[in-house]
Amino acid sequence: MKAGCYSNRELSWLKFNGRVLEEAADESVPLCERLSFASIFQSNLDEFFMVRVGTLHDQMLFSPKLRENKTKMNAEEQIAAILKESRELCRKKDEIYFGLMEELQKKGGVELINFARLSEEDAVYLEEYFYSEIRPLISPQVVGKRQPFPFLKNREIYAVVDLDSKGSGKIGIIPCNNGLFDRLIRLKTDSNRFMLVEELILHFVPQIFDHYKIRSKSLLRVVRNADLETGEENILDETAKEEHEADYREAMVELLKRRKKLCAVRAELSRSIDDEVVEKLCEYLDLKREQVFYTESPLDLSFVFPLQDCLRSKPELFYEKRVPQKSAMIRDDAPMMEQIAKRDILLSYPYESIQPFLRLLNEAAGDPEVVSVKMTLYRVARYSKVVEALIKAAENGKEVVVLVELRARFDEENNIEWSRRLEEAGCRIIYGLDGLKVHSKLCLITRKTKKKIQYITQIGTGNYNEKTSTLYTDYSLMTASTDIGLEALMVFNALSLGELCEPTKHLMVAPNGLQQGVLRYMDEEIAAVKKGGRGYIGAKLNSLTDKVLIEKLIEASQAGVKIELVVRGICCLNPGIKGFTDNITIVSIVGRFLEHARIYIFGTGKRQKLYISSADFMTRNTMHRIEVAVRVESDPLRRRISQMFGRMLADNVKGRLMKPDGTYTRRQARKNPMNSQEFFYEQAYRAAEEAELERKQKAEKNSGKKQAEKAEKAGRTGEKKQAAKTGKPAEKTAGAARKKKPEKAEKSGKAEG
Repeated sequence: MKAGCYSNRELSWLKFNGRVLEEAADESVPLCERLSFASIFQSNLDEFFMVRVGTLHDQMLFSPKLRENKTKMNAEEQIAAILKESRELCRKKDEIYFGLMEELQKKGGVELINFARLSEEDAVYLEEYFYSEIRPLISPQVVGKRQPFPFLKNREIYAVVDLDSKGSGKIGIIPCNNGLFDRLIRLKTDSNRFMLVEELILHFVPQIFDHYKIRSKSLLRVVRNADLETGEENILDETAKEEHEADYREAMVELLKRRKKLCAVRAELSRSIDDEVVEKLCEYLDLKREQVFYTESPLDLSFVFPLQDCLRSKPELFYEKRVPQKSAMIRDDAPMMEQIAKRDILLSYPYESIQPFLRLLNEAAGDPEVVSVKMTLYRVARYSKVVEALIKAAENGKEVVVLVELRARFDEENNIEWSRRLEEAGCRIIYGLDGLKVHSKLCLITRKTKKKIQYITQIGTGNYNEKTSTLYTDYSLMTASTDIGLEALMVFNALSLGELCEPTKHLMVAPNGLQQGVLRYMDEEIAAVKKGGRGYIGAKLNSLTDKVLIEKLIEASQAGVKIELVVRGICCLNPGIKGFTDNITIVSIVGRFLEHARIYIFGTGKRQKLYISSADFMTRNTMHRIEVAVRVESDPLRRRISQMFGRMLADNVKGRLMKPDGTYTRRQARKNPMNSQEFFYEQAYRAAEEAELERKQKAEKNSGKKQAEKAEKAGRTGEKKQAAKTGKPAEKTAGAARKKKPEKAEKSGKAEG
C-alpha cells in the first residue's frame, strides 16, 4: 500500500506542465497572457525532453536494468509513459491554440493566415517578397548518395520535401530560420495580418526544387538531448587533459560545443508526409517512430510575443500592469548598511523591488571601510547590474571573490562571459567543487571600522537577476548578525579551498547539513506529538523528490503531525492516503508569476523554527549541490513569512489541490476568491503608499518645526540688533519696549477721544 504514496518524477512534471496549459485555456486570464502560457508550455516541454528524456535515453542505452527508487520504473518504461502523456498534452495544446487565435482575430483584429485565405494582391506581394527577401538567403539541399543528410540544429525549423525524380524518391531539406530574416511577415493590405516565414518557404518549394515532382511536404523540428550533467565531470577532466591542462572555463566552452551535437530525442512534423520519408528521417536521426509527433499548431510558438506588440493599445488583453514596489522597511535618507545594522530586512520579489539590494552592493563598492565582497552567482541577467557593482568594488580596491557556477544549465555561455569580465576587473573567480554545483544565493560584505569588524550577509531563495526578480516570487534576507556572517564566511572559505562546509548553527548548508537538519527538525515534531503536544511541518518548494525526506514526511503524518506543503512543480508524494499520508495537504500554485521561494517551517508558536532557502527537497539539492538555508530570527519577519504561507495555502483562484491519485483539482472560489499573488501585490502597493504618506507627514512636521525654529531664531536676532543700537542688554530693551506699548496705546486712545 505504501507504494501508492509515490508518483513518478517525470510524469509528475508533465502534470505540472499540464497546469501551465490550463492557464492558456482559462478564460479568466487575459487573451494575450493565455497565448504566452501556450508558448511557455511548449518551451517547458522542449526543455523537459532535452534534459530529462535525454537522461533517460542514456540510461536506456547504458543502464537498461536501472529502476528509479519510487515507482520502480526503468528508463524504457518511463519514456513510453512520457511519450503517451506528451502526445495527449500536445493534442490539447493544438486545440487551445486554434481557439486562442480565433479569439485573437475577433477581439484584437490580429490574424495569422495561410495561402488558402489570401487576397490576390497579398498573394502577389508575398511572391515578390519571397523572391527578393527570402530566396537569396536560403540554402536548399537534396539528400542523396553524394549529399549526406545534413545536421539539423536543435529546435530549428526545416522544410522537408518528398521529391520524385524518375521514379525514385529523394528528400529535400531547407533551413527556415537562419536568423537572416524575420519570422513574422506583415501583409501589404492589412498591417494586422501575418504569415510565418516557414509557411511561405514551404509554399514555394516547387519553385525551389523545380527539377523534381513534389509528392509531399512538411515542416520539421528536432529536439536534441542537452543533458551532459550525469557525466560532465569526467568529460571536463578528459577535455582538460586533451587541452594540456587547459583551465576549467575553456573546458566548459568545449563541452558546450559537444552539447549542440547530441542525439535527437523527439521530432515534430506539421503535416502528414509519406511513410517512407518518415522512416528515412527516423533512420537519419536515429529515432523510433513513436518519437515522431504530428502537430497542427506552429512548431514554435515563440512568435506570439512579437505578435502581442501589435496589441499594446488594448490593455484589456493583458494583465494589469504591476511594478515592484519600494519596500516599506527601506529609508532613502540612510545608508543600507546602517539600516541593516539596526534590524534584519526582508525583500519579497516581485512585489518589492530588488533596488535596495543593488543599492547595498553599490554602497559597499564605494565605502572606504568595506574590505571585501564575496558572492555566489548561478544565473544573472544578460546586462547585470549586480556584476557591474562587483566590478566597481574591485576597481575601488576591494577584495572581491565571486563563485561563478559555469554549469547553470542553458546559462553557461552567459556565465562564462561574465566570469571573464569579472576576472579582467580584478575579481578572484572560483568555480566550485568537483561534482557539486553551487546553487546557493549568498553574499557577504565585510567592513572594518576602528571599533570592530562588521558583517552584512544576504541570503536569498532566487538568483541575483534583476529581470527574473520581476517575474519570480522570491525572498531576500539582509542581516548584520555576526553569527550568520561568520558562518557565511565559513562557507566561502570552504569553497575557496575546494572543501565542504561543516555543519553550522544558524545556516543549514548542503550537502553536509541541510538534509540532516531538516530530518532533525521533523523528528522533533514527531516527538512533540508523541508527548501529547501538537506537531507541525510546513514547506513551500518548487519540487519534492528526495525519498529520504518523503519517507520522513510519511512517518510524521502517521505519527499525527499536521503537514502543509505548497509545491509548484514535481511532487513525488501523494497526500490523503489513509494510514500513510492522511495528515498531509499539498497545494500547487501556477499563476502570473513563477512561484520560486523556498520556505521550511517546523513547529508553531514559540517553538516555531522558520527558514528560507535556495534548496528544494530534491536529492540533487540536498545531497549533490552547495545550498544554503538561513533561519529567520526576527519575529516580525517570521510572522510576515508565516502569514504569506497561510495565504498561499488558502489560494482558491490559482491554487490546485493535489488528490491521492496524484492528479490536481481547482478549488471552488464561490464567495471569497483568494489569488495570493494579486493579494501580495495589493499589500505591497498599500504598504508603499502608507510609507510614502508617513514620510511626507514626517517631512512636513520637520519642515514646520524648522520654520518655527527659524522664526524664533530670527526674533532673537532682531532683539540683539535692537540692543546693539540702544547699548542696553536685549532683555532690558525688550522689556522697555513692552512697557512703552501700553503708554503709547493710552496716548492713542486719548487722541481718538
